[in-house]
Amino acid sequence: QVQLVESGGGSVQAGGSLRLSCAASDTIYSSAWFRQGPGKERSGVAATYGGGMTEYGDSVKGRFTISQDNAKKTVYLQMNNLNPEDTAIYYCAADNSLIPPNPLVGKWYHYWGQGTQVTVSS
Repeated sequence: QVQLVESGGGSVQAGGSLRLSCAASDTIYSSAWFRQGPGKERSGVAATYGGGMTEYGDSVKGRFTISQDNAKKTVYLQMNNLNPEDTAIYYCAADNSLIPPNPLVGKWYHYWGQGTQVTVSS
C-alpha cells in the first residue's frame, strides 16, 4: 500500500501562485491531481504517466504544470495565475499502472492522499 502525503496548500490572492507537493512512500508510475470545490464534483486537474506524458483539464491548461521527481518519489503541481474558481481541496492520486486508460478519471488510481485546501480570494 502506497501512502501519499500532500503539502503546499494555503490561501492566496487572485493572480498568485502555489506549488503543491505529494510525497509517496514507494515508487509510483502514474500520478494525478484532482480537486473538489464547494458544491462541485471531483474533477481531474492534471496527470503524468508513461514516463513523462502529461494531460491537463481544460480549465487549467497554460496555468498549471504537473511534474514528477522519481528519485524523490514526489509529484508536484505548480499553479500560476490562480483565480477564485480554483478554490478547492486538492487530492493527489497515484497508481502502479504506467498508462491509465483515462488519466484524468479518478477510478483508475488506487492510492489517494488526504487532500490539501487551496483558497483563492478575489
